[in-house]
Formats: sequence, C-alpha cells, structure tokens
Amino acid sequence: MAQVLKVLVVDDVETMRKVTAGQLASLGYGPIDMAGDGAEAWRMLERKRYDLVISDWNMPAMTGIALLQQMRASPRHIHTPFIMITAEAERTRIEAAIASGVSDLLVKPYTAGRLATSVQRAISHRAPEPAPGAQSAAMPAPPHAAAAGPVHLPPLAPPPPTLLLVDDTADNLHVLANVFKGVYRIKAAHNGEKALALCCSDTPPDLVLLDVMMPDMDGFEVARRMRQHPNAENVPIIFVTALTSDAARTEGMTLGAVDFVTKPIDPFQLKLRVANFMRYVELRRQLQADYDNMLAMARLRDDVEAMTRHDLKGPLAGAIGILQALIDAGDLDRRQGEQLRLAEQAMLQVTDMVNLSTELYKIETGKYLLRPEPLPISDVLRRVVETARASYAGKQLVIAVDTDFDVGTDPPVGLGDAMLTYSLLNNLIKNACEAAPERSRVSATLYAGSPLRIEIINKSVIPEQIRPRFFDKFVTGGRAGGTGLGTYSARLLARAQHGDVAFAVDDEAQTTTLIVTLPAAPPVLPA
Repeated sequence: MAQVLKVLVVDDVETMRKVTAGQLASLGYGPIDMAGDGAEAWRMLERKRYDLVISDWNMPAMTGIALLQQMRASPRHIHTPFIMITAEAERTRIEAAIASGVSDLLVKPYTAGRLATSVQRAISHRAPEPAPGAQSAAMPAPPHAAAAGPVHLPPLAPPPPTLLLVDDTADNLHVLANVFKGVYRIKAAHNGEKALALCCSDTPPDLVLLDVMMPDMDGFEVARRMRQHPNAENVPIIFVTALTSDAARTEGMTLGAVDFVTKPIDPFQLKLRVANFMRYVELRRQLQADYDNMLAMARLRDDVEAMTRHDLKGPLAGAIGILQALIDAGDLDRRQGEQLRLAEQAMLQVTDMVNLSTELYKIETGKYLLRPEPLPISDVLRRVVETARASYAGKQLVIAVDTDFDVGTDPPVGLGDAMLTYSLLNNLIKNACEAAPERSRVSATLYAGSPLRIEIINKSVIPEQIRPRFFDKFVTGGRAGGTGLGTYSARLLARAQHGDVAFAVDDEAQTTTLIVTLPAAPPVLPA
C-alpha cells in the first residue's frame, strides 16, 4: 500500500538514482525527487520540505557528508531523517557521519529489503531535542521533563549468508545441499523461473550456484534477467555446468559470473571456492553490522544524555532555584545563610559538571541548538563570584564584581542560555583565581552595550609559549591537576551563544585580561 513519504534521492550517478527511486517506489514510498549532487539537493531543500533524504557519500560540488552537516546546522532541516549510502570502510569517516547526525547508514550494494529496513529505522528515530530554555534568572529550571525515549540496543549479529542452489536435477540439488549443509542458509530451485523469483525478491541470496543447461530458461538467461533487476543485479553467480568451451566461459563471465565450475564437481574444491568468495560477502555484511552497531551505540549515548538532562539537571535546577529564593529573601541568620550558600555552591558545581558533560559534546559535534532567552548577566556573574570567594578563601584573594553602566538604569540583559553562561563564566573566573598569586585581586567587570562585554583581570600572565594555543583543547600552563579544558570549553560555550572569548596580556603590569562578549537582549518597547 502506497504511503506519502516525500523523499529526496541524491546521487551523482543517474543509474543509481533511478535504481534507488525504483526500489522506493516498489516499497510504496513517494513522491520521489532526485538530485545529482549535494549542492543541487540543498537548493531543492531550500524550496521544498522532504520527509527523508537518501544520499550517496562521494559526489562532486557537495559531498553527502557536507550536505548532512549543512542540514543539521539548519533549524529547518535539523530533524529531517537522512540515510547515507556508502562503501566506506574507514571507521573515522563513519564516526564523523554519526557525529554529524546521520539517521542510518546503508552499505553498497544493498537490496530493496535492506533499504526498507533502513527507511523504517531512519523515519522512526528522531534526535533528542536540545535542553529547554531558561526559566529563572540565575540558574534556570527546565519545564517538567518529557520521558526519555526508548533505549536503542545494538542489533544482533547477522545470520549466516544465504546460498541459492539452482539445478533441474533433484539428485544434483541433493548433493550440493549436503556439501553446504550447516555452513550456510540453503535455498534451492529446480528451474530458472523459480531461481529468478528468489533472486529478485526483497531478500535475495548472497551467492547463487547456477546450472547452465536447464529447460525453458537456461542459466545464462537467468543471469541476464538478474542483471536487469535492482534487487538481483549485484548478486554474485558461480556457474556450475558441463559446458567446457571458451565461448561458454566467456558468456558466463560477461554476465558477471565470479567463477565457473565444471561438472562433475569436486565437492571439496567447490566448498573451498564458495568459502573463498563468501569471505567477501561476509566482510560486506560485517561492515553493515558494524555500522549498525556504531549507530546504535551513538543513539544509546544520546538516550543516556537525554535521561541525564531530564532526570538530573531538572531537579538540580529546581533545588538551586529554591535555595536562591531563600537566600535572597534576607530573613535568615548568618549561620543559616552560610549553610544555604554552601549548599547552593555545591549544587551549582554539580550542575556545571553535568552541563559540560552533556552539552559540550553536542557543541563540538555541531548538534547543539541554541534557544536563547533574556538573561540578567549581572545576577549570573554575582553567583559565580560568590562561589569563587568561598572556593578560594584559602588564597585570601579579593574577588570583585564591577559594573560600567549608569546608576539607576536597569542592569544590562543578555540573550543566551543561562546554564551555558554560568559554566563559561565559572570556568574563566576559576581559571583566573587559580592563576592569581595569593592575596592578589581578581576583578570581573560588566560593560553595557551591544554586545555585552565582561572583562576578568588577574595578576600573573599567560606563559608566552602557550599563548598561541591558549584556547586549544588540553593546553595547560603546567599547573598541577589542570585539565586544559577550562578556556577551551569557555570559548565553545560562548561561541555556541554567538559570543566569543579572547585574552590580552600586559607583560609590564603582569596582568591577564579575559574578554567575554555575549549578545545583548533587544530593548523592551513600551506597551
């Protein structure tokens, strides 16, 4: 039964486009459009919405992976199912496709049945939604978390390859079946018509042992018709025949035979020949199974991250909001206030760790989708500084918050994600406090404007040898226990919000200034 599924097939080889489109049509999907490369496909995607994109990997103008990445960077196409067709065996390239948000991977050559499985998997899977936007000013609590989706477990190992035996003599079929019994899944056909039907089905065999001399439809005619059908055109054939002439062998090879065995057969040699070829079949099948497992494990990781985000970050943010409300109420004695601030600091640190573990990966792989909301930067900055004062009390630092906007005016409001902003400011102020000498001053100054600017200044300078790589991953100044992720993650978190982080070093004054820019929220117009 036909079902409406608007599909875009992308391949630079016209024959392959038509074969894939024909297979989809035979499965009842449509309407189907076709594009010759990624660039043409992108132009079509800009004009029209599709329910599924099926693309080859290697194409001129724009490759399949470039098309996938461009789609995932677009809010309009970020969730459109995408099947990548590939013959790639390089694991790192497949990992790149998975990280870029591919819905399914299809290894060439494939059957209509395998394509149907891939389509169903692709359209049934939807990438987890990004974390909801802020609700409270300093540390937002997401709305009631939606239940996490089903856990995706890796598929089982593939079954043994299927061997089709074709011969019009029952005794010959019996002998061949005994030779391969217990090694492969066996199918048998006693005439060409039945053999052709099995080969052209949605589950064709992996290899055919095909007799040539048969009534009604001989083996050569079976092979000729197989090569005209999309499900059977890539099925390998070993001809088994009493014909020994060069002309017969040439005709068989012309029809795509991978081997030619003469009767009477030597069961031991035939078994070796089939086993040798089946190794190539098994490698291709294992390649598909490996890609399926890699994709399943990536989805399992996404499921775990979604559960972490919903089941851990939500309650944490809610508890932080309650603590902050109690602290801001101002009706606590000194000891109670200190205890609540300690609890708040601990929860903020845990939230920061969870935030980085779940969101940083998405930002690195281009899967993060920002949902900006108005954000009182001064409140977030104040919370971070209060946490730093408690954490670095032993160094006797003076950690100050300054502002550069007119007294009596409303504090500047940023536009971004409160949790990301907290994490990036926390990392930078922590970095400044760790680098600062004891009994020195660390200042964080907020400047109004568009964009908003925050300057964090501390005594001591960044070592000259690491300045060109200061924001690179795992770069440290030799500090014991340093991970080299603080400034790296801070810049990523800022850029994910359309801001940035830079630094300036004054060697004469022996100071380092970290400069954060973030978008300012548009002014609220009077009603």
